[in-house]
Amino acid sequence: MNKIIEVSGLTKNYGPIQAVKNIDFYVEAGKLFAFLGPNGAGKSTTINIICTLLQKDAGGVVVDGFELGKDDQKIRERIGIVFQESVLDQYLTVEENLFTRGSIYGLSRHTVEENTAKAMKVTNIADLAKRRYGTLSGGQRRRTDIARALINRPKILFLDEPTTGLDPQTRKSVWDMIEELRRDEGMTIFLTTHYMEEAEKADFVIVIDDGVIAAKGTPAELKDKYSNDSLRIKPTDRDAAIRILKEAGAAFTETADLIVVPIRATIDALPLLGRLEGLIAGFQVLNGTMDDAFIGITGKEIRE
Repeated sequence: MNKIIEVSGLTKNYGPIQAVKNIDFYVEAGKLFAFLGPNGAGKSTTINIICTLLQKDAGGVVVDGFELGKDDQKIRERIGIVFQESVLDQYLTVEENLFTRGSIYGLSRHTVEENTAKAMKVTNIADLAKRRYGTLSGGQRRRTDIARALINRPKILFLDEPTTGLDPQTRKSVWDMIEELRRDEGMTIFLTTHYMEEAEKADFVIVIDDGVIAAKGTPAELKDKYSNDSLRIKPTDRDAAIRILKEAGAAFTETADLIVVPIRATIDALPLLGRLEGLIAGFQVLNGTMDDAFIGITGKEIRE
């Protein structure tokens, strides 16, 4: 196992408020890692520390073998960051913005030109090179933001809410590009998102809440542990169906013309359906979602 990020005992205080409380985790190289949490959970503080944008109070962080606090410049050379809010100049062209970013790394003009061409090709924005950033659509801007983060050819790409505000088709397009980067470049992706269907794509998920790690595992493991499946029944005789469910000790809710019964696993629907034989016009079993798991872990919706 190749750990490209290792965090141990990380702590950060803002006066009397302990924002991050002695947390430990690691990220495997080449994986898609999702770091989730409600607002104020300590998520942004942790990421800003790893990215050398904020000083820690205690603990250790190692990024690609380099120690935070000692090798910060080496760490910066190995990471790219796509912020939730763009940091590019509205009045410069796409190409000018990327050239400017490349110069920050002290790269030669030839290397900057080479890396810019590569980044624009990967993100499919080469035809926008002479367009001013401020005239681009939301999806075009996001692709340009990602291209900016690729100028130094990073080993780790941090994506902070990369598709917020984009329409579904553009979100899919951006995600196709991210997956291509990971597959073709072997890049490690460190993701934060409010869209739980995006977190479903992750190889591993950590949920932070109130400054501590509340849960961790694969999406399947978290859904299995913290969410329920549901049996949705359309009855032909509502009163009789409800009476049988009560006799069986099954919890349920009623919505429109359906009766919804939470179940631990799909197989648990079978005995209930046997009892209800002849009383239902149709049924559906829905698996638990990452949204359900997140609420089960934190007791909050991620958008709060």
